[in-house]
Amino acid sequence: MPHKARSSQATVEERRQTILRYVVEHGETRIDELADRFQVSLMTMHRDLDDLAGRHLLRKKRGRAVAFPALTMETATRFREGENLAAKKAICETAAAWIQPGNTVVMDDSTTLYPLAAALRDIEQLTVVTNSVGIAQLLGAEAEVTVTLLGGQYRGEFNSCTGPEVTRVLSRIQADIALMSATAILEGRLFHPLREYADVKESMMACSRRSLLLADHSKFGKTATHAFGTIGAYETVITDSATPESEIAAIRSLGVPVEVTDPDRR
Repeated sequence: MPHKARSSQATVEERRQTILRYVVEHGETRIDELADRFQVSLMTMHRDLDDLAGRHLLRKKRGRAVAFPALTMETATRFREGENLAAKKAICETAAAWIQPGNTVVMDDSTTLYPLAAALRDIEQLTVVTNSVGIAQLLGAEAEVTVTLLGGQYRGEFNSCTGPEVTRVLSRIQADIALMSATAILEGRLFHPLREYADVKESMMACSRRSLLLADHSKFGKTATHAFGTIGAYETVITDSATPESEIAAIRSLGVPVEVTDPDRR
């Protein structure tokens, strides 16, 4: 009898992300129920949950998988980094065309911007100012890129810095362009669960001559606790083809152009 082909690592990770979303939605789920639902053996489910627990994405208790608080899950870098990666790459490829040699670029801590680092490495005499430790690490080894990491209160769950120290330094910077995203967008309004991060985003826009909003479809149609302005303050929004037409229409009604990328055509 032939052996069943082993799942690729990409397939395994996709399953684990789906399991994670299910546990987050339900708060707590029995492990045997998860194995039945996802049609894998109990041993495989334990391996999947051990991996997710090892990355601090959920907790394993006796016979159960338990989600962390919703706020942490919604915003934690380790959770967001692998989400909608094809869409993020397509969005970043489009955004890279806006950056010119010699520019000073401000980037927030959104994981949407992570794929942009590869494109920025080839732009000469570029200066990047960011509060994201992850982006600083991705760009810091490149000889052509000068990176300024904004220091302040370090938040491990976001792998970035926030607080008055960050906004104070931004008030003294003159940047050519700000590249940012948002946790939640509804009908042209922008939201973030934490006030201090909303403050950082506002400061980044204030110090930049132009601002682009990069947001994949998963950011639209929802809100969070703190609003920080509208999309009307941005020069252009770059999103992907899965974003609801109603949300795109709301952006355009504010007079802001929308560039829509199609990850499947790249």
